[in-house]
Amino acid sequence: MTEGTIAGEAVKFPMPIGVSDYRLASSEYYYVDKTMMIKEFLDERPMVSLFTRPRRFGKTLNMDMLRTFFEKTDQDTSIYFRDKKIWACGQKYRDYQGKYPVIFITFKDVKFNTWQETFDAFRDIFSKEAYRHIEIRTSCRCDSYDKKMFEKLLSGEMSEVELSGALLYLSRALDQHYGIAPIIIIDEYDIPIQQGHQRDYYDKVILFMRNLFSGGLKDNRHLSYGFLTGVLRVAKESMFSGLNNLRIHSVLDHKYSAYFGFTSDEVKEMASYYGVLQKYDEICEWYDGYRFGRTEMFNPWSVCSYFSNDCEPRAFWQSTGSNDIIGEIIAEADAGIYERLTSLVKGESFTTYIDTDVIYPQIKKNPSTIYSFLVVAGYLKVIKSELSFNGDFMCEVALPNREIAFVYNKEILQRLDPVIPQPTAVSIQEAIYSGDARKLQALIQTFLAESVSFFDTAGENFYHGFMLGLCVLLGSSYVVSNRESGDGRYDIGLMPHRTGLPGVLMELKAAKNSTADDLKKLSANALKQMEEKKYDTEMKAKGISPIYRYGVAFSGKQVKISFEERK
Repeated sequence: MTEGTIAGEAVKFPMPIGVSDYRLASSEYYYVDKTMMIKEFLDERPMVSLFTRPRRFGKTLNMDMLRTFFEKTDQDTSIYFRDKKIWACGQKYRDYQGKYPVIFITFKDVKFNTWQETFDAFRDIFSKEAYRHIEIRTSCRCDSYDKKMFEKLLSGEMSEVELSGALLYLSRALDQHYGIAPIIIIDEYDIPIQQGHQRDYYDKVILFMRNLFSGGLKDNRHLSYGFLTGVLRVAKESMFSGLNNLRIHSVLDHKYSAYFGFTSDEVKEMASYYGVLQKYDEICEWYDGYRFGRTEMFNPWSVCSYFSNDCEPRAFWQSTGSNDIIGEIIAEADAGIYERLTSLVKGESFTTYIDTDVIYPQIKKNPSTIYSFLVVAGYLKVIKSELSFNGDFMCEVALPNREIAFVYNKEILQRLDPVIPQPTAVSIQEAIYSGDARKLQALIQTFLAESVSFFDTAGENFYHGFMLGLCVLLGSSYVVSNRESGDGRYDIGLMPHRTGLPGVLMELKAAKNSTADDLKKLSANALKQMEEKKYDTEMKAKGISPIYRYGVAFSGKQVKISFEERK
């Protein structure tokens, strides 16, 4: 990647944050070359391809890259590829450049409360795409029927039944005009479906889009190739019924795995370009850890934001979109699901069934679909996967990186109301931070007493996850750790990022059917264990002072906390 010039002086290209226009991104910003995706496609040429990836992983930019490469226009768009990897692959690939008319549709902004508003948005989207192909209006190759349907599409006056055939009408007209069938690209296809589920018009939007895709993508002789993107794969039987020419590429599939997100080599090259190669380990800690197929990937939005933020790490990804659907699933969570979710914050992993055909109506019927949604939405990484007996996957899952530990806590654990009311969570955090053991004990005691009944039988792992989840929200001021120090491994440690803040150590104990005296002894023993095993060794070595030590003992809905402050 070379420098640009301003007033004759070399300058570094800026990061393309929020830039989804390929021409702009590849010519005026630092662009990570993903054009070999075109070669991989042309080597196999499947009729219709669906790519599912988390939000902000470059789906729209890649689709615009495909549009720019394949689309027949009055402009010579080869200039945007001559210095890219695809151009060096030879003439047989270059021959496809600028060859096809392209229908490009994005549903990324179709987020409305009613079906009528959604349908009006669909009509507007197709009207604007028709206008992009205004040459059809005066074409001598299109017959009267083509022109009639085109005019209705252009005017936005189509009925619901007529509009469900929009892809077929437009592709037929383009095929007639250019003498070659178009490519159809549909970006973020699943956003209207998610809105329909949440706003109670799911059946209507599914019926419309099933007919839309059937006409445009199934047995359409006026189609050369089709591409779709989304976060979720909606099951074939509900969305792509009968679409037997569909090739799906999910986060669990190997093909195309290196094209959505950044690889380690790409991030190293980027760090070298900006002169901060020494920051590579920090970038890995915060933004690496995703695994698509067999490829380790970095979050591209967060990596770009990191470089634009003077290489100061933050949880950039959490403000990039909404995953309200996850909140709905969590509302149905039971104690077992909660315990599993909180265990992830401790750095643990577990094996679970991942349903790649999950559909929205299953959510309330089967809350365990939470794990499938978290994987495809980017909140969990797949460490390893194996095919199960029915063709889906059994996957070992964990949190990908430090950024997601913060995002996960904010977007996942905070949604566990009424299990953990937010005012209570904040007050508990304040008590931990200030060393107010009496307030901390009273808050936790009140919370346990007022909470749901599964606390009656919860074990130490549950309490560990519960406390760790609360501690994570102390956020950018602390590193949450659970590792060896001195002669053992403490349960929870909060290591401050800057001087002047206290260090926090916690040792948790749990027993069943304990008396108040039993709990008092248990909490004192936890405090004694921290002293005997010198859990504060690492903090002392770093010069942290003071150090708050909490011995916390649980039994059902009862809690006792012993506290010491060491300078």
